Amino acid sequence: MATMMRAAVYGAFSGPINIQEVPKPYAPAGGLLLRVKACGVCRSDYHGWKGLDSDIVQHGLPFTPGHELSGVVVKLGEGTTKFQVGDRVAVPFILSCGACRQCARSRPTICEAQAQPGFTFPGGFAEFVAIPRADRNCSLIPPKVSFLQAAALGCRMTTAYRAVMQQGRLKPGETLAVFGCGGLGLSAVMVALAAAENVRVLAVDPSEEACRKAVELGAWHAFDAKEGDEYVRAKVAEVTAGFGADVTVDAAGFAKSCENAVWCTRRGGRMVQVGLPHGEEPRLPMARVAGLEIEIIGSHGLAATDMPLLLSMVAAGKLQPEKLVEREVNLEEGAKALEAMANGSALGMTMITRFKDKDAEAAAKRARTA
Repeated sequence: MATMMRAAVYGAFSGPINIQEVPKPYAPAGGLLLRVKACGVCRSDYHGWKGLDSDIVQHGLPFTPGHELSGVVVKLGEGTTKFQVGDRVAVPFILSCGACRQCARSRPTICEAQAQPGFTFPGGFAEFVAIPRADRNCSLIPPKVSFLQAAALGCRMTTAYRAVMQQGRLKPGETLAVFGCGGLGLSAVMVALAAAENVRVLAVDPSEEACRKAVELGAWHAFDAKEGDEYVRAKVAEVTAGFGADVTVDAAGFAKSCENAVWCTRRGGRMVQVGLPHGEEPRLPMARVAGLEIEIIGSHGLAATDMPLLLSMVAAGKLQPEKLVEREVNLEEGAKALEAMANGSALGMTMITRFKDKDAEAAAKRARTA
């Protein structure tokens, strides 16, 4: 068996991401060695490449990104009992430890010793990846779900589910307003419509393309944030008979998206902060929060035990994460797509589904048939 593999590697923050031959990892005790079949290119990977993720900084360079992945088991680590070689596996981006105080309190999304592919250890921009804590965290992919669909659930769709349905507690018949319609926000639109009956979803974004996509995916109304804060707040009030949304979600992480989400939340409503904040700090109307008993709730990831639920929704056709996939690319193109995020993120997801060197494969095939 070959001992080397192809992987996308950067040796300096913001430096070139090169495709290199690197040693294939071993299956860790309690874990798996996966042949990666699909891996998404996410804005969080870009932030890591720019040196903005403390886990990658602590791990040190060189490093391989990629945290939205699925694959096939090629080897079991010592003590792994839930899986077999050949199993198709979905990997969550939070691998909880099961031993800390938060895990003991059934709060694995804020595990004190969580492992994350592409952040605390090398990720899925590679032919193979070593996954620790597999029995506790990984899930079998149902036969009707593709590798691409399982990887597309990865970060944004699972994160959106927890934000909307668990932390936001969206109920049938309620109105949800999503601020920021990138991958995470559009996932929130899809999750709400798939998981709760008779809900109305409002979308807010400064991109006309993002607003159109939100409506295409089922949003009731979409409002252009470029028109200004007062416009956004007035439009949300107008379509909710002056009450505001039952649940608001800031999926962007900007000061204005956070502030507008709070202003657009009804009396006794829930505002969920799921977009990772960056830039200036928001100025929240805390008198409004207190006087109207608005809940402000943080949300991070999804418990691995809930991944089978989302996989079953995909298998049943209720949730279609592939609708967010804009293109499938090879490993070289995936590395370039990550670097290109310096010019802004594409609306749709880029998914790496081809990992081998085509020229080398063709040469080997010619040699075998000569």
